[in-house]
Amino acid sequence: MKQDKKKTAKTLEGYYAAMLASFGPQGWWPGKTRFEMMVGAVLTQNTAWTNVEKAIGALRKEKLLTPERMHAVEEGELASLIRSAGYFNIKARRLKNLTARLLENSGLDRFLRKDSSGLRGELLSINGIGPETADSIMLYAAGKSEFVVDAYTKRIFTRHGLIEENAGYEEVKALFMDNLAPDAAVFNEYHALIVRTGKDYCRTKTPLCGECPLKGFLPAGR
Repeated sequence: MKQDKKKTAKTLEGYYAAMLASFGPQGWWPGKTRFEMMVGAVLTQNTAWTNVEKAIGALRKEKLLTPERMHAVEEGELASLIRSAGYFNIKARRLKNLTARLLENSGLDRFLRKDSSGLRGELLSINGIGPETADSIMLYAAGKSEFVVDAYTKRIFTRHGLIEENAGYEEVKALFMDNLAPDAAVFNEYHALIVRTGKDYCRTKTPLCGECPLKGFLPAGR
């Protein structure tokens, strides 16, 4: 069993090295403050980051990128400002839920200082925050060693035979958490590189396998 784990760890490290050599450091997560990163994690649900950037820009212009100011603004006004991110009424409510919890916990700093287990449980208990959003907040805003799994992660590693098609979020996350040393900086970069690879090469309908930096890892026949 230890030998299998060692082999899996070496494989995952190889994926990371190949993507990093091809793309270089990605400098994620885009955001000027920890709260802005948290807002971005909520807004990016089911939409492209370019749309989120427009919404963040509108919030910054109105000086609403603090938990206190965002919580004080009317929900309808908040929804109007984040319209570009899609599902704006739902996301406005989710942001309100998040800011309410932050204020209940005496602010952002105290909230993010919770231990990993406590913080993840707290985030998942907020209506509208699922595992991916929670882990994004933990990794990027809190600097915790939590691996973020998204659609690109599942697509790439399913096609490469490291996970099953029907694998759930926690199972995919465990592939990385159980086989890599806990390192927030590496997990940050690894996730960003996966997103870059998924966007540029491991596309849904027309994957560019022959040009992909991970082509050497693709199983025979795939």
